[in-house]
Amino acid sequence: MTKSENVTFLFRLEGFSLNDTDWINDFKEKRTQYGVSQNQLAVMAGVSREYVSRLESGKVALTEEIKVKFTNALERLNPDNPLEMVLDYVRIRFPTQDVKHVVEDILKLRFDVMIHEDFGFYSYAEHYVLGDVFVLTSPDKEKGTLLELKGKGCRQMESYLLAQHRSWYDFLMDALIEGGVMKRLDLAINDMAGILDIPELTEKCNREECISVFRSFKSYRSGELVRSNEQDRYGMGNTLYIGSLKSEVYFCIYEKDYEQYVKYDTPIEDAKIKNRFEIRLKNERAYYAVRDLLTYHDAERTAFDIINRYMRFADKEVEKRRSEWQTNEKWAYFIGADRGRLKLTTKPEPYTLTRTLNWISRQGIHLDKDTTPFPR
Repeated sequence: MTKSENVTFLFRLEGFSLNDTDWINDFKEKRTQYGVSQNQLAVMAGVSREYVSRLESGKVALTEEIKVKFTNALERLNPDNPLEMVLDYVRIRFPTQDVKHVVEDILKLRFDVMIHEDFGFYSYAEHYVLGDVFVLTSPDKEKGTLLELKGKGCRQMESYLLAQHRSWYDFLMDALIEGGVMKRLDLAINDMAGILDIPELTEKCNREECISVFRSFKSYRSGELVRSNEQDRYGMGNTLYIGSLKSEVYFCIYEKDYEQYVKYDTPIEDAKIKNRFEIRLKNERAYYAVRDLLTYHDAERTAFDIINRYMRFADKEVEKRRSEWQTNEKWAYFIGADRGRLKLTTKPEPYTLTRTLNWISRQGIHLDKDTTPFPR
């Protein structure tokens, strides 16, 4: 009996049909093509990595429900989706001065590998940091302990959550259970296909084709950027703010590829993300968004409910009232017409201790113990 025939025979003994065998093989091949690990898939599907391994080894009895569940989980990690959504800023205040409790019981990291700095910001007196994860503290009881994760901090936190077999939903639930008060939450929609044309959207704002409850918008363009050692000439990226930056909700739409060029010298044509649409929420608005996320576990529903509540882009029709103008076709696609579902994506960056070790080296400290960030 050949190896292939033997595998088929074993599948039949286990009660699997040849269709099940084909589905498993196709599923494993697609997961590999997407560059998704079993651990990442497990977190997205809400199961253990061992379960994914057993499923792909043919040790789980397949049902249509299981197939749909894992197919949907894998498609959420599809790198070719023209749109993806990530959390890009999280700031939470906890009503406690017990920094160790926040680090070890909520973040589930080791407190003794955090770097302590005797200064802070946002009027906090000091802070603890691991890479781009910041935890601020103050002797003022009213201030409590503040967690801040900017863009890189969110990506770093995702690598920790992945190792902990937790998702953003799990973390946010734990934070609220601990009495965490949402101070800021940014939902970022990455446009890999250039669906959003920001200069065009700006022109629509100028022509009053942005139908919005907001009373203001601002557009920025910084001229041209020329590198002295290059022949290429790039126009600086366009940024469009809709709503007041002082309000509890506003939108920022900008050309991410230009930002990556300026920051990291990435050629415009090589940038994976062309544009970014950020929903920036503060205080009560951030809390209601988190509550919606935890209620429905549907990031697309949460994000586009917010967008549709505040604005839409239309095409002017002279004979009709503005409220009756037809929604612009590109905008309709962006908000969900005729495209696939949009899920909350994680993009964890590999954990490194480079910044921590560099700091320790500068301080003249000898490291002679385990520096993994996770509790043993």
